[in-house]
Amino acid sequence: MTRETDFSPAEPPAEPHAQPTGAALSDWLEGARPRTWPNAFAPVLVGSAAAGLAGGFVWWKALLALVVAWSFIVGVNFANDYSDGIRGTDDDRVGPLRLVGSGLARPATVKWAAFAFLALGGIAGVVLSWLSAPWLIVVGLLCILAAWFYTGGSSPYGYRGLGEVAVFVFFGLVAVLGTQFTQLGSVTWYAVVAAIAVGSFSCAVNLTNNLRDIPSDTEAGKITLAVRLGDSRTRALHAVLELLVPLLATVALVPATPWALLGLLAMPVAWKANAPVRARATGAGLIPALAVAGLAMLAWSVLVSSGMLIASL
Repeated sequence: MTRETDFSPAEPPAEPHAQPTGAALSDWLEGARPRTWPNAFAPVLVGSAAAGLAGGFVWWKALLALVVAWSFIVGVNFANDYSDGIRGTDDDRVGPLRLVGSGLARPATVKWAAFAFLALGGIAGVVLSWLSAPWLIVVGLLCILAAWFYTGGSSPYGYRGLGEVAVFVFFGLVAVLGTQFTQLGSVTWYAVVAAIAVGSFSCAVNLTNNLRDIPSDTEAGKITLAVRLGDSRTRALHAVLELLVPLLATVALVPATPWALLGLLAMPVAWKANAPVRARATGAGLIPALAVAGLAMLAWSVLVSSGMLIASL
């Protein structure tokens, strides 16, 4: 939920940008923000590995969970693009292309792209929930509402400093534990620990994004957590989320399997992701940190999942 209620925030009287010239397929791909996709892949991988360690891995449920997570994150990204674009938040923004803010695509088109991906995730989620535990359909509905209302609606919670909380809950706890539960029928303590680590990594990605955008968000009246904390405290929190929490979680997983220590091999990547933040880079200087932060999360998830797989053999 890297940035976002009736399901359709009110459109302004006139579109704030020039007539769209037409977005190419490559523009739509960039608008979907592939660098954020590890936020979808990592929790499903870890949750499935945790299910396997408990003897309950189900491959087709893992694939369905992956469709849900990926569809939701793409839907969130398009929803953010739309909602921030019609508010003018992206008019003077450093970072990846925004379709509405750049004037390449009509706001309504981007909005319906968001709806399409959220609907795809919702359908996959209903199937997965119905075959696992029907009450999870309610959880899926909450995920969709959280995705839209992050920056959508008349009072988006992403504009009140709650974005990182939502990321931790939905792309950490819910994604990892939901993946394990649909396969195993229960949740284990080590899945909770792993979910905390994945949620922390996801928050670090979101926080890097918001740290970069402090000047433009402040001017636009978007009060993110980074805006609330200020530059220095945001950088300190980033170190906790990117380095300290994953390190402690890796060690805490040892009672489940010592092979979890493979996760320590990802810490140099996390250190590199934190480097521009430590160096007090600003603006475009923080963009590389976003890609590396996603890689650190994916690397940790692959390594810890590999350790769980080895232990389950």
